[in-house]
Amino acid sequence: MVAEEAVLSLPQNLAQFSTLVDIIAHLRGSSGCPWDRKQGHASLRKCLLEECYEVLEALDEADSDRLCGELGDLLVQVVFHARIAAEAEEFDLADLLSGINSKLIRRHPHVFSSLKVANADEVLANWETLKEKEREAGTSMLASVPKEMPALAYSQVIQSRVARVGFDWAEDSGVVDKLAEEIEELKQAENEKEKAAEFGDLMFTLANIARRQDIDLEAALRQTNRRFFKRFSCMEELCSNRSLSFSELSFDEQNALWQEAKEKVE
Repeated sequence: MVAEEAVLSLPQNLAQFSTLVDIIAHLRGSSGCPWDRKQGHASLRKCLLEECYEVLEALDEADSDRLCGELGDLLVQVVFHARIAAEAEEFDLADLLSGINSKLIRRHPHVFSSLKVANADEVLANWETLKEKEREAGTSMLASVPKEMPALAYSQVIQSRVARVGFDWAEDSGVVDKLAEEIEELKQAENEKEKAAEFGDLMFTLANIARRQDIDLEAALRQTNRRFFKRFSCMEELCSNRSLSFSELSFDEQNALWQEAKEKVE
């Protein structure tokens, strides 16, 4: 049972993890914040997802100052959920920490025990072997991959999982040939259902190529989206400065403007 919190004076040591735990407990308490007290696991789902994406954006921008702040926001979500669980007598922060610390030690026998590995590839292969021992009989090795992940990221994760047990192309050329095959099948699709299926296969193959080239496809696409946003915004600004209506320009004029924007925006 979680004890009722005492009235919290203004925290003095803001660099301690325990201070964050105490602040969340106070916010959830009877003299705390009405909004924080109202929240539950389900209502915080959107907040948690938004914080994860903000961390990713900070990583994409290589902005260390922003990353520091966004990781702090994400940590709040972890402590918040742990507090809600403790109040419901489901688990508490100590259970959470004990569980993850035990897992890290168990999954790294090459560091905390006598197992020898030659490289990172062997670490991943042994990691999958350890996870297989932990899974219930009959459970797929893909079952633990969150199905709510963005589709491209999900494709890369499940392909990486099966590659660890040898289900992978021997050479990149095989995947490139597969890509050409999928493009041809897309061309030959006769209806919307077939087109959607073949396009999905095409994207799945592209995800596989990216994985084999050590490219995070989700991050690469986010960067491309960001470049497009900046360049199109530049086009709009150029039109505004020249008293032009973008929609009234011909395609060749729009394309010329795009090339100009590309020179101005990386």
